[in-house]
Amino acid sequence: MNEIQFKEDFTALTGKPPFPWQVALYERFVSDRPDNIPATCNLPTGLGKTSVIAIWLIALTNGARVPRRLVYVVNRRTVVDQTTDEVEKYRKAIEQKPELVALKTYLGIPLALSTLRGQYADNREWSADPSRPAVICGTVDMIGSRLLFSGYGVGFKGKPLHAGFLGQDALLVHDEAHLEPAFQRLIETIQCEQIDREKSQPLPWLKFRVMELTATSRGGGDVFELTTAEKNAKMPLPPRPETEDEMKKAPPIHHVWWRTHAKKSLVPNEIEDEKKDLVPRVVKLALEYRDNVTKPAVLIFVRTVQAVDEVVKGLKAGKIVPENIETLTGTMRGLERDALVKKPTFRRFLKAAVERTSTVYLVCTAAGEVGVDMSADHMICDLTPLDSMAQRLGRVNRYGTGDARIDFVYPKEFDTKDKPYELARERTRDLLQKLPGDSANGFDASPNALRGMMGHLSDEERDTAFTPKPTILPATDILFDAWALTTIKGKLPGRPPVEPYLHGITDYDPPQTTVAWREEVERLTEDVLKHNKLDIEDLLEKYPLKPHEELSGSTNGKNKVFEQLEAIAERDAKREPKERLSAWVVEPDGSGTIYPLQALVERDNAKKPVVALGGRTVILPPKAGGFQSGLLKGDEPFSNETDYDVSDHWYFDKEQTKKRRGRSVDGNPPEPEMREVLRVDFPASEENEDTETQSWYWYVRPLSADDDGSKYSQQPITWQHHTDDVTAEMARIAAALFPDDETFRNALIVSAKLHDLGKKRVVWQRSIGNPQPRDWHAKSGKGWRPMELTSYRHEFGSLVDLENEADFRNLPNHELKELVRHLIAVHHGFGRPHFPDPFDPNATDEVVSEIAAAVPRRFAQLQRKFGRWGLAYLESLLRAADWAASAKPSKEVRV
Repeated sequence: MNEIQFKEDFTALTGKPPFPWQVALYERFVSDRPDNIPATCNLPTGLGKTSVIAIWLIALTNGARVPRRLVYVVNRRTVVDQTTDEVEKYRKAIEQKPELVALKTYLGIPLALSTLRGQYADNREWSADPSRPAVICGTVDMIGSRLLFSGYGVGFKGKPLHAGFLGQDALLVHDEAHLEPAFQRLIETIQCEQIDREKSQPLPWLKFRVMELTATSRGGGDVFELTTAEKNAKMPLPPRPETEDEMKKAPPIHHVWWRTHAKKSLVPNEIEDEKKDLVPRVVKLALEYRDNVTKPAVLIFVRTVQAVDEVVKGLKAGKIVPENIETLTGTMRGLERDALVKKPTFRRFLKAAVERTSTVYLVCTAAGEVGVDMSADHMICDLTPLDSMAQRLGRVNRYGTGDARIDFVYPKEFDTKDKPYELARERTRDLLQKLPGDSANGFDASPNALRGMMGHLSDEERDTAFTPKPTILPATDILFDAWALTTIKGKLPGRPPVEPYLHGITDYDPPQTTVAWREEVERLTEDVLKHNKLDIEDLLEKYPLKPHEELSGSTNGKNKVFEQLEAIAERDAKREPKERLSAWVVEPDGSGTIYPLQALVERDNAKKPVVALGGRTVILPPKAGGFQSGLLKGDEPFSNETDYDVSDHWYFDKEQTKKRRGRSVDGNPPEPEMREVLRVDFPASEENEDTETQSWYWYVRPLSADDDGSKYSQQPITWQHHTDDVTAEMARIAAALFPDDETFRNALIVSAKLHDLGKKRVVWQRSIGNPQPRDWHAKSGKGWRPMELTSYRHEFGSLVDLENEADFRNLPNHELKELVRHLIAVHHGFGRPHFPDPFDPNATDEVVSEIAAAVPRRFAQLQRKFGRWGLAYLESLLRAADWAASAKPSKEVRV
């Protein structure tokens, strides 16, 4: 594709002509250079870095050597996922605009889109079809944990699939990478491991590539920047057009100049005592805009949630009506956080055209620094390290349309002894006042001036002014191997939690605790769980916590999670003993424990909490209360007017008319398309033994949630019907992924044909409730209930029967046979590295022992050959074919 065609496609896709740097990046993507994907894109804020997605998509559809999945990672403090809205706009343009017919033809079906929260939250689009180009947007925690086979909220069956599809044939774009140096180091380590392996063992698919995006690079490496024309443009430019039509006619390079030279006057405000004087000074400066005739949108940044609350109180005391104030903190629950973008006051800070009827205020913590494409008229903030301040400055007069004033407030003296964070703040104060300008009229804080200042910093000056780097823990081969042993649930010696490897260890960023509310915490007592042979991990695997349900905050300290839980427990203690509540504490590995609320807040003799909550998730029953306006408020009692359990507020469509999952007590799904994934029976109580057993039914919409459809379907599916469906799906996937490797394709298709041989057992048929156990079925239907529970694994039985199948015996070599054996063994998550308690009623003990012993050996050998992520990727091809066939069976049996 030539430059002219690219510009036309880019304009049709995004609605704007490309900047020169965007054309240059496309040319880099489609080049024959081995490093066609640059390691770093160092671009000023406000110049549309997320358009990397559009550039990648156009390059992909024109045969560029780029991966088919783009994983866009944002800092963990991001709260408004506008990247998803941008990709959704691309999808609509491809579908509706005739000039994009080439992209539509290439995709065949809409570009897959999955994201951290909202409509597309973990919707399985990205993993349901590995041949489908996909964009996955997520945080460091969401993506990083999945890359390390430890996905938060992902059951052990799904962990290898997520790791495989994120770690192979994937371009990971790390936005504002300087904010998460530990994660950047980790993904670079994974990339290097795969590059080294590829040198000795080339494999027929693209591997894992990493590209960091940043406006404040720490320096070094293969850096892609603005073009020379953009950096050295010498103008005077005509005045910026006032109308949208005139703006569209302006050359792209004019837009670059306007944005990089946006007027931002930075004014220092010194105070004596930060603890006493910060909030009053911030409020005073903010109220100066109250009666301004321009009715500006004023952005306020402070570092703590407590300061946010105090600033809001000060604004209200200054006669600012509550409707003109919004807050944005990382401690808000996802549901309420997502709803912000619909509020008129918040929309004043976005691109949305909203009438200016009054001055409005948005009061933020660091949650507003990254990932939010907002542009305030003016800003007031406390002082943070230089990289953080640069992020804040990028949220003001972002497009160069106004003349912004920015007041930053700092203490006269900094306590820097043994406090690198405070030293960074002090150095930042000094550097900001070296920008062009003066204290009286303000310093020039435009992106151009900032880039010029930072470009002259030495490495030492940059390091001491930036947020102190965390202690970065090295991710070693031994750790990668330990995390890859996903069949071993729970704690394993030598397999630490992954969180410190994602963020590093710091003194200034304390441990976090996540909180959610679920109805089952009260209803499913230990006795009920035992009766149904369930545990907390089982439940959360079938019905995972989603980001819209969760809020989080620092574990300890004033106004932190532990203190709020103390208030909840104090209220609970006033109940009668039999009525007191319990909570679930979920470990990073997914296992959970039930604790009385009182036990959660017990302290030992040293006043330290007895139950560790840092890095854990606490799930409360709704009756515990403690929630108000999206925030954890321990003093807030239970209210019937409040939505605590919002687990089912997860929708398939933007209009929120079709839910992805739901629960009922009458055995009928909330919506006809849903499939049952769990039934919980409540036995008669001791108080009333005549009470009939009641049940609670849990449902999901196929291929839109997290189940694999292996137990229940809407109708019974015969073994042959399902096998034919999986084989056809695998043949399609393999042809798309490996068009030039017939041997490899054939091995994958054989694995699909033979993967469910072990279901031809009476014991397994009875376990799915088949009323005629010798009439082989692969899927149960509505009304089928297990006639007996068994630990028999049909995958293991498939290994027993495999050796007698001609398709298997005819494979050309031992290596392919070993691969097929492994793919079949692990297609439901077992066999990595073993089968617990293996048995097969059709095999002797000797045969069972021999096959079971070979499983871990084979796993280790194949992992050495294909790599940890390569093997997981291959496993996931069969699983994706199986899941797709399970969710949407063909209407007729294939012949």
